[in-house]
Amino acid sequence: METLKNVFITGGTGYVGQRLTAALLQRGHRVRVLTRPQSVSRVAAGAEPVVGDALNPSSYSTTLRTDDTLVHLVGTPHPSPAKAAEFLKVDLPSTRASVSAARTAGIAHLVYVSVAHPAPVMRAYIDVRREGEAAIASAGLTATVLRPWYVLGPGHRWPIALIPFYAVFEVMPSTRAMSRRLGLVTIAQMVRALVSAIEYPPAHGAIRVVEVPEIRRGSSGPAPL
Repeated sequence: METLKNVFITGGTGYVGQRLTAALLQRGHRVRVLTRPQSVSRVAAGAEPVVGDALNPSSYSTTLRTDDTLVHLVGTPHPSPAKAAEFLKVDLPSTRASVSAARTAGIAHLVYVSVAHPAPVMRAYIDVRREGEAAIASAGLTATVLRPWYVLGPGHRWPIALIPFYAVFEVMPSTRAMSRRLGLVTIAQMVRALVSAIEYPPAHGAIRVVEVPEIRRGSSGPAPL
């Protein structure tokens, strides 16, 4: 780690966000978390709550600074094909809001959690996340895009039953690439990869894409991705 970072997190009170906030604070970074008024109590101790609306960039863009890393984690919990309408109502507008706020403030680095693709399922979710990636590219931001498929952790364990099938797909040449691209990652690996992305940003103006194999390697310790 070269220097301590100023980190602004949207979705910081959620499944990944709370764990990421705690990890960043433990490493000495200054963390601000965008939150609705009713969720201020869920912001991790040591982080600064910023009351605002993740769908309205003007509610927090003035609090961003040029040396900030903005981590966008807002999204529909437990995404499934049945939640396509929520992806369009929450996921995409919140991403566009973060991109707009980041561009207005001229921040240093945007970190965005997208999804692994292509894939044979979850097309509506993938389409929305790809639109988010396109918005980042169009804005000309310095960014890191992480593409997990499914993040295992408390309350998110059902895909463990698929691990034997992944092992079979891994050894078959026809399915090996898909198995690796759509592999499972743990919440610890995801947090470690996010911390590494924050601490080691890409070159100014570049967009770095981090796929599942790199996310898994992020669990081995803090190092540049």
